Amino acid sequence: MVLVLLNKLVIYRAEKGWTQEQLAKKVGVSRQTIATLEKNKYNPSLILAFKIANAF
Repeated sequence: MVLVLLNKLVIYRAEKGWTQEQLAKKVGVSRQTIATLEKNKYNPSLILAFKIANAF
């Protein structure tokens, strides 16, 4: 059995109905940065993490 775990950022963004582009604009980064975060290929800086948390 394959278990797929979604990044919580994907879940929170979906709950708000936001696109990656919308979240990116809210926190001042590119859509590609959000996509990379959602794929767990990049760890955000503390400042970016706070900006994302405050967006929600």
